[in-house]
Amino acid sequence: MERYGIIKEPIVTIWERPAETKENKLKTVVSAIADEGLYGMGLMIIGEPVQGFYPVRMFYDYPGYCREEDIAVVDLDELKNWEQSGLMVIDGGYVDILSVPAVQGVRLLSLYRGSLMKVLAFDSEVEGWARVELLDGSIGYMRSQYLRKKEFSQSGLWTNELPQKRIVDEAAFRKAVIRTAKQYLGTQYRWGGRSTAGIDCSGLTSESYLLNGILIYRDAKIEPGFPVHEIPKDEMLPGDLMYFPGHIAMYLGNGAYIHSTGKAGSSGVVISSLNPEAEDYRPDLAESWYASGSIFK
Repeated sequence: MERYGIIKEPIVTIWERPAETKENKLKTVVSAIADEGLYGMGLMIIGEPVQGFYPVRMFYDYPGYCREEDIAVVDLDELKNWEQSGLMVIDGGYVDILSVPAVQGVRLLSLYRGSLMKVLAFDSEVEGWARVELLDGSIGYMRSQYLRKKEFSQSGLWTNELPQKRIVDEAAFRKAVIRTAKQYLGTQYRWGGRSTAGIDCSGLTSESYLLNGILIYRDAKIEPGFPVHEIPKDEMLPGDLMYFPGHIAMYLGNGAYIHSTGKAGSSGVVISSLNPEAEDYRPDLAESWYASGSIFK
């Protein structure tokens, strides 16, 4: 019988192997992080545990390993019930879930942007507070201003097809995905990260698209089977993607792009320029930019 899981911690590391570290080509011990899952996200368990790690596949079709204790193991009906339970997306950098609808409440949990929350009442008994239910069944409250509509589906876990939102207004989508990416400005760079605690280049682009209903590939390349396809560079529009060796960015227009970079002195989510005269020009990226990608024809 197929098994599934729901992430029950604020951030859960998805490792590329059943271990937290590995040796790189220089024989230095480094992290084996490949991705991160956020509270409430679903996944499929695709094998038996290995040294305390489950082999898993995330709902956006990305494989890896997570620690057994970081997920609630559920069957398919339980996962479907969770998916259909009135989930909304946390839309604040770091948001507290409290015991009562008041700032003096006991903090039950704190979550990052992109986490999923079961909302029982968007407008509860106190104005501005939503009543929510945690995975363990406890009831809490959070500011409703930090919730946004869940635009994406996790149904690919049981249909084996990547569900994509139907976009009826291309211009509106482009503005929305840029607006989402800009919410991460100033976030530190974290290899494999996908949250406001730390995010990498493909974490920024994939999460920005995800929160607007489109599941693109998690890594910094154009991958068959996902909606992004290569386009001529001179046809690139705001919201399209820019590809560099081992790096990805989102085009903003007028030669500007947003990305998460580990470069010393400008690390984190920043805006850079293709204009050699601009203060934020990155010659290394301008010269290595090899492709542009879009979900639109």
